[in-house]
Amino acid sequence: MLSGLLQKGTRFEITFYMNSLPNSAKPLTYQGIYPCPICRAGEIQSMLLMDAMACDSCRQIFIADLDKQILKMTDRQPPLVWRWNGKNWMGGHLEGVEWGWTIWVLAIAFVVLPATLIGLSAYTFPPEPTSRFYWFPLVWTGLTFLSHLTIILWLVTEFYQFPIRMYLRIRLQQLWDR
Repeated sequence: MLSGLLQKGTRFEITFYMNSLPNSAKPLTYQGIYPCPICRAGEIQSMLLMDAMACDSCRQIFIADLDKQILKMTDRQPPLVWRWNGKNWMGGHLEGVEWGWTIWVLAIAFVVLPATLIGLSAYTFPPEPTSRFYWFPLVWTGLTFLSHLTIILWLVTEFYQFPIRMYLRIRLQQLWDR
């Protein structure tokens, strides 16, 4: 009796969710074909005889939670999670990991403070305008800023394991096909 009520409740929730989607939106199912949230160039669809989905371009394997309309990447821990809104994927966050404002403030400080210190020292003690390397402090300040920004971007891509090389390869292939 209780299992019958649970099944009716589940059907009602699924029916209510499907009816609450906009007309052009479609719910996440194993029978559908969806854009890949990783490479954004391929399409994901269900794999034969499995409760998993795979991209035809980047070969990533995903597990779908159809009740929550969530897609999880299987080959990393904690997994990357995307929510299907009926038209496209929302968010690419790690399950159980939140980036607070303190991490973003520290990242910005790591990029801005060293370049600012070098720039202030070059402004306070400027080189002689007739010297051979009068341009060096300005270039050094720019290189400091770019190198620290590169470090932060590299850490973010490593944390999320975004496949940059594969993404660029797919985009170049699309350009050649035009």
